[in-house]
Amino acid sequence: MGYDDSNVFAKILRGEVPCRKVYEDDWALAFHDIDPQAPVHLLVIPKGQYSSSDDFAANATGEEIIGFFRAVGKVARDLELVEPGYRILSNCGPDAHQEVMHFHMHIFAGKDLGRMIKPIDK
Repeated sequence: MGYDDSNVFAKILRGEVPCRKVYEDDWALAFHDIDPQAPVHLLVIPKGQYSSSDDFAANATGEEIIGFFRAVGKVARDLELVEPGYRILSNCGPDAHQEVMHFHMHIFAGKDLGRMIKPIDK
């Protein structure tokens, strides 16, 4: 699957769509989700054009990967989420319900988040 530069995150990176930014550096941009699923729900996106976590892992440079994951950690530390705890999640593909085809990491926090996923149907 190729990268579509008309996706909303590409538009946010170009400044065509506003966001509630919480952090930005050379590698990543972090902002509040417009439909939060937890008291704290942020998105962290790399500045490169990667459609999914698989695309990012396979094609990003080492610098991009390190810079991106350091940005995720910095956001969590800056917002004092480390001690109470937080969850990071990236959906990849249709079965995971990836909605925007630009790699992104969700940061959820602010309450007990419960189990990671529903138990397997038996």
